[in-house]
Amino acid sequence: MMLASKQSHPLSPLMRKDIADFLENQQPILREGFERFGSPLHLLWPEALKDNLRSLRTVLNAQNVASKIYYGVKVNKSLGLMGAALGASGGLDVSSLYELQDALHLGAEGRDIVATGPAKTPAFHQALLACNALISIDSVEEFDDLLRQLPTEGGPHPVLLRLRPGNQGQSRFGMGLDDAIHCLKRLVDMPALRFEGVHFHLGGYSVETRVEALQEAADLIAIARGLGLSPRLIDIGGGLPARYVDHAAYVAFQEAQTAEDYRTHRLPQSFYPYGGPIDAVEWLRRLLSATMRDGRDVASYFAGENLTLAMEPGRALADQCAVTVLRITRVKALDARSAVIFVEGSSFSACETWFASEFLVDPILLSNQPKALAAAPLRAYLAGHSCLDDDVISNRWLDFPSAPQAGDFLAYVNTGGYQMDLMENQFHRHPMPTRLCVRRTADGLSELIPDQCEETQCSIHL
Repeated sequence: MMLASKQSHPLSPLMRKDIADFLENQQPILREGFERFGSPLHLLWPEALKDNLRSLRTVLNAQNVASKIYYGVKVNKSLGLMGAALGASGGLDVSSLYELQDALHLGAEGRDIVATGPAKTPAFHQALLACNALISIDSVEEFDDLLRQLPTEGGPHPVLLRLRPGNQGQSRFGMGLDDAIHCLKRLVDMPALRFEGVHFHLGGYSVETRVEALQEAADLIAIARGLGLSPRLIDIGGGLPARYVDHAAYVAFQEAQTAEDYRTHRLPQSFYPYGGPIDAVEWLRRLLSATMRDGRDVASYFAGENLTLAMEPGRALADQCAVTVLRITRVKALDARSAVIFVEGSSFSACETWFASEFLVDPILLSNQPKALAAAPLRAYLAGHSCLDDDVISNRWLDFPSAPQAGDFLAYVNTGGYQMDLMENQFHRHPMPTRLCVRRTADGLSELIPDQCEETQCSIHL
């Protein structure tokens, strides 16, 4: 197992021990996986999501904060990760009829589901009402649309109002304070709907702006109670950070990188903070200890007001849950010291370059060559197998201590969040990449189970 890196400033991936052990010791099972399912392979560790969810819940429990953690399933198409969230007593945040159908197929009930997407169709509304899922109403217009879908019997149906905080004034999501109060007043005399609370979602990872939005939500909760409504929760959305590489290493890379580190001779203008200073657990601790307007910290506010803190992490729960492995097709020399490495797969399965950015995590070379045949060092960038000139997985030059060869594997760690399948398609009629869940058997061996299969079928054992 060999890291590809800009050697003076490596971006080595942070890895769970079970992932590191698998990549170090399980290449025979990987080879069999490629032979059966092709390249790339998306490997999933659903137990990691359970661990992430439990870690957040532990922080909340320690502060006596009642909570409901929903997994934002839009972050990844894996059924195994959805099932893991339910298995850890979490919920599911669905943003489409199809995500809802998968949730129900996995055994989720209405109380396990929240729908926060802003553009729900009539069919989606009907399905949500049928299972009594929690619906976040994005606008006055959606409120009216939902009323037209209400069945004549049953209910009351639980709803949230999605607030557009003042610091998100240009956002198209949520409603301003006046519209939210208008909806509250309508809910007072509407027994078919039950007002559960306020929802908001912010981009970025600032605790300070999250507290500002939370204060606005708290003000709306007070207004609702003054109208005789009985809200029980505030939903703070997602946006908890995930850390992919060591913070100090990331800062050193950012300070040292230049345009010459990229084959395009252009430095990307923005990156996800892959090596941020804190992880999701520490972020949540800081949020709970932050002070609100009345002097109480956030944890004391929720406990004192008898409110549940709900959230929908996506990337933070999928942290350390997935590895994407690509098989090398060819290494093509560009000059005496550099090359382009073509892989079986495309940048649609590692999509940051399509957003004029880079996935700033070094891939791991899993060589299938005898050690005696180790090649000379090589600088290369990575390209996909399509005819598109922009089908590039890494514009960043990568330094390999030993040149990769056709048939070797390249593993990208931590691709579960908005990376491995956000833009996947069947361009050139290539089949969709396979997702395989990694599971340890009772005898300590590994098996790979296709994410779409029943666990009794299609397994690879080693």
